[in-house]
Amino acid sequence: MTTPVLISLKGISRTYRMGGETLHALDGVDLDILTNDYVAIIGSSGSGKSTMMNIMGCLDTPSAGQYTLDGEAVSEMTGKQLASVRNRKIGFIFQSFNLLPRVDALHNVMQPLVYQQVSYRKRKKRAEEMLERVGLAGRMGHQPNELSGGQRQRVAIARALVTAPSILLADEPTGNLDSATTVDILNLFDELHREGQTIIMVTHEPDIADRCHRQVRLKDGQVIEDVRSGQPTNSSL
Repeated sequence: MTTPVLISLKGISRTYRMGGETLHALDGVDLDILTNDYVAIIGSSGSGKSTMMNIMGCLDTPSAGQYTLDGEAVSEMTGKQLASVRNRKIGFIFQSFNLLPRVDALHNVMQPLVYQQVSYRKRKKRAEEMLERVGLAGRMGHQPNELSGGQRQRVAIARALVTAPSILLADEPTGNLDSATTVDILNLFDELHREGQTIIMVTHEPDIADRCHRQVRLKDGQVIEDVRSGQPTNSSL
């Protein structure tokens, strides 16, 4: 049985005007991400990794090309429609955690459900389940400054999962963590993938990329290599 395509990028370009020059951050990218893929987006600084992440996360729109997410034509949506897709289908995990500093872990995780107009009782129950899922059942009432870096990232992961998103987008999710905590977080990603979660991770660290089942390498805004399970599937090198 064929695995469904979750993300389809066809001819995606993103240009920016810098003074009198045009910068091609992405230049005609074609890429399909399948359901339950575990993908690392890699490349040097300026290769287009962040731009691709922002477009896949509906935080930015392409200058040209077609982006389809879970059957929806995202590249044709208005800003309001993009915000709806972000909240329903995408869970974000950032290097800097992006937690509300004066709100405890439970209410940080509940926050995305406010935008979905879920009742307080259901929000609380779902957030408690997600914090238990990431091993923080005993830290629900703690504010971010009372948590370690690894615990804060687990809160961020719980918050990303609380809406049951189609994909998790992780932008350098272990960049602020020590090596032991990094292993713990990556083990959690591995568990989530085994349970069926689609994960896309931007990283510049080869050992972290090697944990993923697929690596997509960018250079100068183009995909130059796409490797799955150690076998090149598309390369222009």
